[in-house]
Amino acid sequence: MKDQIGTKAVLDCTHTIAAPLFEGTEYPWEVLGRIGDFIMELGATLSEEEYNKSGDNIWIAKTASVAPSACLKGPLIICDKAEIRHCAFIRGNVIVGKNAVVGNSTEVKNSILFDGVQAPHFNYVGDSVYGYKSHTGAGVIASNLKSDRSNVIICIDGEKIDTGRKKFGAVIGDYVEVGCNSVLNPGTIIGKNTTVYPVSRVRGYVPEGSIYKKADEVVEKYLPDVDV
Repeated sequence: MKDQIGTKAVLDCTHTIAAPLFEGTEYPWEVLGRIGDFIMELGATLSEEEYNKSGDNIWIAKTASVAPSACLKGPLIICDKAEIRHCAFIRGNVIVGKNAVVGNSTEVKNSILFDGVQAPHFNYVGDSVYGYKSHTGAGVIASNLKSDRSNVIICIDGEKIDTGRKKFGAVIGDYVEVGCNSVLNPGTIIGKNTTVYPVSRVRGYVPEGSIYKKADEVVEKYLPDVDV
């Protein structure tokens, strides 16, 4: 069962500039303590023809769109054709993938957004990893700190996995849809191709290819046989 929350099971790392950071990891949250150092190393290698360097270790692709009202703090990489909208707040140690959207009044810190991610309206993304083409509706919160400040523990199949981190928000798999005003409690892991109903309170592991209606009602999702 623990294999289902492993890095390769939840994320296709060919869809992020941060792919080398995930190499050799068993679980995706293992990268959270190394994002800043990785950005510093990678940023120094980025082409000056493709990226502008500004501020405190901030690299922005020349094809990216950044609203003048956005607040950006480094280390930070904003990749090709990404869009940072009005009043977005990026607090550092963040990678925003190709064609990704960080929307109006969305706050992001110490997180990796894979290519095509959309966090478009009033989101909080703390100490999290969002997989390829995942989407979170307006007001979605990835809560990253337990009320008692203890380490985040993931319970799966009767086992408890201590992540070793006091701050850990969520890992959202590829093609996941999270409905508006949902709260992802610390240590939430959502498998690929899953839909979470709006106004949900999500905790622990949600299996790949399912529909999360509420905590005691998670059903298998019908997936048409199409190429994605």
